[in-house]
Amino acid sequence: MTVSLTPQQVLTGIGVLLALFFVWRVGAKRARAAADAARTGARLVSLAGRVTFTAALMVGVQWLVITHSGNVTLLLVVLVLPDLLAGYVLTKALTVSTMDDRRRSRGDRR
Repeated sequence: MTVSLTPQQVLTGIGVLLALFFVWRVGAKRARAAADAARTGARLVSLAGRVTFTAALMVGVQWLVITHSGNVTLLLVVLVLPDLLAGYVLTKALTVSTMDDRRRSRGDRR
């Protein structure tokens, strides 16, 4: 059995294969972008949940100590400790760290 194809048929076949390949690539990129967007949204919701839980836990402990304790030292510790943690976190988040301009040798990455 012999198959004889004209040059136009061969070029058409190659063109169709290339078109399918590019459509497949575009679909894969869109799927990857959608997955990344979903992951980013999930991270944000997860972070918000953890922050809310931690804040509720701190408020609960503070309320418990304020209403049921007569110890002034314990009261001060319970009220000051969250402020120290919040100050540390805000300072770390808002501090801009820069790398000093240093000389690079030939093998250093940029």
